[in-house]
Amino acid sequence: MKLIHFSDTHLGFNDLDVINELGINQREADFYDAFTQVIEQIKAIKPDYIIHTGDLFHRPSPSNRAITFALEQFKIIEALNIPFIMIAGNHSTPRTNLSSPILKIFENFKNVYVSYNQEYKKIEFDDVVFHTLPHMHDETKALSQIELCEENLDATKRNIMMLHCSVGAHYLMAEFGEWVYPHDKESLFSKVDYVALGHWHGFGKVGKHENVYYAGSTERTSLNDKRNSKGFLEVTLDEALYVNYHEIQIRPIKTYDINCEDFEHSVESLHVNDTKDALIEVKLTNLTPLQSIDIQTRDIKNLFGEALHVSIKREFKQTNGEATLNDIEALSLETYFLEHIKEESQPEAFERLKSKIQELFVSYEEVSDDTL
Repeated sequence: MKLIHFSDTHLGFNDLDVINELGINQREADFYDAFTQVIEQIKAIKPDYIIHTGDLFHRPSPSNRAITFALEQFKIIEALNIPFIMIAGNHSTPRTNLSSPILKIFENFKNVYVSYNQEYKKIEFDDVVFHTLPHMHDETKALSQIELCEENLDATKRNIMMLHCSVGAHYLMAEFGEWVYPHDKESLFSKVDYVALGHWHGFGKVGKHENVYYAGSTERTSLNDKRNSKGFLEVTLDEALYVNYHEIQIRPIKTYDINCEDFEHSVESLHVNDTKDALIEVKLTNLTPLQSIDIQTRDIKNLFGEALHVSIKREFKQTNGEATLNDIEALSLETYFLEHIKEESQPEAFERLKSKIQELFVSYEEVSDDTL
């Protein structure tokens, strides 16, 4: 028996305000492209079953474009005549009962089986039972649903669990409603053939369990996710379990450090030849207040002219004579900033910058005055 396991496709996600030639947010288009790549490889592999472990869409109420794209792709899947089992994740589950679960739209497909009601659901075939545990807002309800799963195991068939939650880690991603699978129920994993997980965006086996895997996401929803590798799993269930990770091609992300203590040399040492269409993150370290004014964001971005997007982080140098919080509170922000500039610059440079800084603070006070 062969399965394709993928997850966390987050269709409809958009970011960075970059619009492509079709008038679509480029990052949104990247997520559609990643999904298409998976479907193309499914057509080539021809598995017995396809499973998706949550967060098909990025939002409970996705855009018309995201829904239209998904329906077009599901028509392609339907034509393959392969059962497709899918559970809801926290991003695709409405927060209140006032909204209908978006996954209901796929119930009209003959080969698509969905589980979204925040409760255990058994989806059964001649040779395998899929024990689905979709996202649940109420973590206290999860234990009873896990026990239902255990009661429904079928010793005459393959048993596959599908979950969208955190397993093996007792910390969360600070997202609404997410929950941790209870540690004392992990013994259930040894009674099933495979545990397919969604929620965490990195591919990997979980702890000591040889049959418990996160497929990871198919794209990045944050620049903090530095993993350049995204993809899906090809799972073979014979006498033993074989899990093969397939990487898909996504937009690369590259990081650069510029040490402002030796700014010119640090910039000259950058290797920026292979940054076309990439996501770039630049960290300016050991900055002084004066340098922060003189180093223009535009100039840094121009170093990576062919990149899709350049994000810049500024980290200021810490000095022994740095003022304490009480010192800062005793001064106006304008005075405190001017004192820093004065310490770091020559008299002529200070006089040049002083008037500009004062103009900036006057402008800030005018737009911030809530009495107007």
